[in-house]
Amino acid sequence: MNFFERVIRALTETHPIHPMLVHFPIALTGAAAFFILLAMWRRNKALEQIAFANIVLAAFGTIAAGITGMMSNANTYDSAAPNAMLKMILASLLFLITAATSLARWHNPDLFETHAKPIYAAAYFISFALALTLAFLGGIILYGF
Repeated sequence: MNFFERVIRALTETHPIHPMLVHFPIALTGAAAFFILLAMWRRNKALEQIAFANIVLAAFGTIAAGITGMMSNANTYDSAAPNAMLKMILASLLFLITAATSLARWHNPDLFETHAKPIYAAAYFISFALALTLAFLGGIILYGF
């Protein structure tokens, strides 16, 4: 078996894909929160646009991580991973918040300049907190608590 066949087999059959994908929503929500904080501090529209791009990507990354997480739970843990239901609820909430924030900003490009700015910015920090909580719960599945 050549190198490329081994890599494809490892990615599709041997190793679960979920651990590779979970880092995207964590990093993207963290980057989004960081850039929205910078945008508020510097009153900079370009930094807010970077935050928006990150939260949009985080919403898509959450879908991928969620689907592969359910697959991993079913295949590896016989649908009995610790805190699996809590993780599904929190991941759904993360998706709803990131998607709602993305859609609200997409429909109103000047949202950052309105009276809703504190709520808009809070959604970024809540998303990051949810992603970190999900990461901690995932660590419990692998390493215990």
